[in-house]
Amino acid sequence: MRHVYIRGMMGLIWLAAAIVSGSMLYVILGAVFLYSAYATWKKGKEGDR
Repeated sequence: MRHVYIRGMMGLIWLAAAIVSGSMLYVILGAVFLYSAYATWKKGKEGDR
């Protein structure tokens, strides 16, 4: 579960960098990290049931 938190934090860092620099690349990278964390978290929740 720790990797989900790490991916989430990385996504937030990339999005913060996107706000500071205004780069669309950082927005895309942040969105990919956040989506990956969300998908892994959701998959883990379904497995617990």
